[in-house]
Amino acid sequence: MRKLVYYVAATLDGFIAAPDGSFDFFPLEPDVLAHLVAEWPQTFPAFTHPQFGIESPQGRFDALVMGRGTYDPGLKLGVTSPYAHLKQYVFSRSLPPADDPQVEIVDGDPVAFVRELKQQPGGDVWLCGGGQLAGQLLGEVDELVIKLHPIVAGSGIKLADRGFEPHRFTLVEARPFDSGVVVLRYAAPAR
Repeated sequence: MRKLVYYVAATLDGFIAAPDGSFDFFPLEPDVLAHLVAEWPQTFPAFTHPQFGIESPQGRFDALVMGRGTYDPGLKLGVTSPYAHLKQYVFSRSLPPADDPQVEIVDGDPVAFVRELKQQPGGDVWLCGGGQLAGQLLGEVDELVIKLHPIVAGSGIKLADRGFEPHRFTLVEARPFDSGVVVLRYAAPAR
């Protein structure tokens, strides 16, 4: 069965973006960049591939899910398929159907949709963001990969925006970098 992997950058106080949705305060440190290009090349938007020397991104994902807030910044710049190398599912009740065959707008229940998606053949599914969608899908997350930055933001978009309902994960790997970033990989308990 496919896994849902929530792969995201976060601050020490648990925010993935500023209150306005921007995330440019997360620096792309050279030591971390080399690791991400080697280990997670599929998580870079297609338009950045030439800049980072990514020719044909291979890896564990063949699809991603994201919320409207995560999709909007690219859409405002005319980028309708930010991850053209993956099948993209965007959850929105207000966007019209996408013209791009790699993008599907989903207006239904994210949990039911992801449960069905995980049953289909294929690679793992990347939960690209944002915090509200992650909050809804937290019970479906099989693996949590956090690029933890040594930053305290104070406020912003939460890692998982939901009511109080603790979910425990088991640390599988912690990879610290000289820049202070730590890539943490957690597994959800067996269901």
